[in-house]
Amino acid sequence: MFIKRKKTWHIPESQATPEETFLNRRRFLKDAGMYGITAGAVLSGVNLFGLFEGRKKTGPVEIPKTPTSYLYPASRNPRFILDRPLTDENAAARYNNFYEFSTDKNVWMYSDSLILRPWQIEVTGLVERPRVYDIDTLVKEMPLEERLYRFRCVEAWAMAVPWTGFPMVELVKKVRPLSSAKYVLMRTFLNKGWSTEQRLKFWLPWPYQEGLTMEEATNELTFLATGIYGHELPKQHGAPLRLVVPWKYGFKSIKSIVRIEFVAGQPKTFWNTVGPDEYAFESNVNPLVPHPRWSQATEKMIDTKEVRPTLPYNGYGEYVAGMYVK
Repeated sequence: MFIKRKKTWHIPESQATPEETFLNRRRFLKDAGMYGITAGAVLSGVNLFGLFEGRKKTGPVEIPKTPTSYLYPASRNPRFILDRPLTDENAAARYNNFYEFSTDKNVWMYSDSLILRPWQIEVTGLVERPRVYDIDTLVKEMPLEERLYRFRCVEAWAMAVPWTGFPMVELVKKVRPLSSAKYVLMRTFLNKGWSTEQRLKFWLPWPYQEGLTMEEATNELTFLATGIYGHELPKQHGAPLRLVVPWKYGFKSIKSIVRIEFVAGQPKTFWNTVGPDEYAFESNVNPLVPHPRWSQATEKMIDTKEVRPTLPYNGYGEYVAGMYVK
């Protein structure tokens, strides 16, 4: 269950685990009464536009066909192992948070409007080599591999996922950050033509963005995922490029990235802006620190409904705890 640490910049052998269902962050917005809007108006839990835009589907796993589809499945990195079975793929595909498309978990029914090609990622800010990457060019340049990680949501559900992608540090090396870069800001799209929630909930701080310290971004576990379960990411999982930081709560793992910016100061992030007393910038998995409205002591797997004790740093403390020593 433990990963044996190699060199500092090496990929450690690590574990990943199930993600599951429990509480919904829409309750937070309901309680918060953001910007003077009534609780029911902030998040009713119903995707009004999505009700009309959803279409009948054969199932939740719709695999994109792109110029880089031939690269999947990638070789599995044997250093990353699981202490439990993988989460069932259909269960993982049916249970997602992606607030641009729905405040419920059935994102797969409403994400068709997301257009995956063309797709560009701008890497900019305090770097020597800023660049705008075409997603297919980026994927071809990077050493794709499969890693098994635990994934833990702040809502106390969990899953075990086989991600395909590359260590974020490989991208960092390419763009050569300046010594003044202390944080990495990541941003998803802003497109009201695609996103029902960006149209409806215009008062929220769109576009969704997240951030890491430079030390976190270059940690050996930090992963930029382009695939899952041996194929490219379906839309509800954050296609075509998403972040995975397995020792943090899932909302830190931003989906559908279009911009990566290296900055000097701590950036504003979506959920920390919406609820700073409930969603900290750091947001490391910690069973001893409850959410204001529920315990974090246990987690529930989305497919088996098994309840497990929550592990500090989601079980990755050996590799990340040193970053947080005061």
